[in-house]
Amino acid sequence: MTGHTSWINLRKDLGGKWLLAMLAVVVVVVPILNQAVPASSSLHLGPYGLTIIGKYLCYAMLAMSMDLIWGYCGLMSLGHAAFFALGGYAMGMYLMREIGPRGVYGNPILPDFMVFLNWKKLPWFWYGFNHFGFALFMMALVPALLGLAFGLFAFRSRVSGVYFAIITQALTYALMLAFFRNNTGFGGNNGFTDFKDILGFDLHSDRVHVVLLVITAVALAASYLACKVIVESRAGRVMRAIRDAENRTRFLGYPVESFKLWVFVFAAIIAGIAGGLYVPQVGIINPSEFSPMNSIEVVIWVAVGGRGTLYGAVVGAVLVNYAQTYFTSSLPEVWLYALGMLFVLVTIFLPRGIIGLMPERIGTKGRISLPSQNNTEVQKNEYERQDTPYRTVDS
Repeated sequence: MTGHTSWINLRKDLGGKWLLAMLAVVVVVVPILNQAVPASSSLHLGPYGLTIIGKYLCYAMLAMSMDLIWGYCGLMSLGHAAFFALGGYAMGMYLMREIGPRGVYGNPILPDFMVFLNWKKLPWFWYGFNHFGFALFMMALVPALLGLAFGLFAFRSRVSGVYFAIITQALTYALMLAFFRNNTGFGGNNGFTDFKDILGFDLHSDRVHVVLLVITAVALAASYLACKVIVESRAGRVMRAIRDAENRTRFLGYPVESFKLWVFVFAAIIAGIAGGLYVPQVGIINPSEFSPMNSIEVVIWVAVGGRGTLYGAVVGAVLVNYAQTYFTSSLPEVWLYALGMLFVLVTIFLPRGIIGLMPERIGTKGRISLPSQNNTEVQKNEYERQDTPYRTVDS
């Protein structure tokens, strides 16, 4: 399938159009409500609202990257939040270096926590983080390298299914324990906080938060378009074939492990970028972001919204986090029980998520592309049609 055909299919994607339209509304309306509407007005959007919306958009990017590997390639990762956290730490290191002599201890080079712990010099892995461009590069590179290293080990060993979920959970748990240690140079259990500015602009300014929110919305839209082109391409068809019948795809001559690896790395990069955008808006990053529970929540977001749709993951992330914001303030003692019950109910009664409640004539080519476990018609369409490109193997 050519790129031209992919973009034609994208224009027919009604769900994607709604998502992009809503993001456009956010980009236009949010700055107006914050900058143009007086603070005395009930329509004014204050700093808290900016932070919440920006956080939801970052979580939506994370959920979309999870849907790419789980909904389209069948890789359920219970450690996907690790990539999000690594991207956040990369941006946090830059923001800590930006504080300079304005810290509590006035050290122009060492962050406050290093001075408190009697560090004498800056660790080698902190070099370069005083440059914004370097931090941007690292917040994508570090998650990509981890995804590449882990993927090479897991996919070459043909680890899949529940075993893949377990070892990804072990990965993020190991990283959480490592980052909790004070001697690793990442702030221990306190992490990074008390940021001052970014590129010389005050991070406590509403205007800066508006700009960050707009950048996050644009990044989410770009991530959706990139993922959509991938899943509508020939590579995307192979990914769905791997999801539905991995052994059969391998027997046809396709390098299943290679397809899994590159999509896993790409999803890690999106998650890392989301983490990098999250930190300056929320104002803190600590090892709790590596918690396996965070990765499990990402899976719940995707399941609630509807996996295998991309925009369903966005819907799930926003709705579940909005519910969390409400319940943790009004009924904090019941939130975790409500979240678990929500996942059980969705699994039983809404296997296709909230998006599955919508009419079928909404997705690409008039249908929602959703996973199924024993769908012989899907397998027949993927492998036995006369016009399928699966008859030959590209090098």
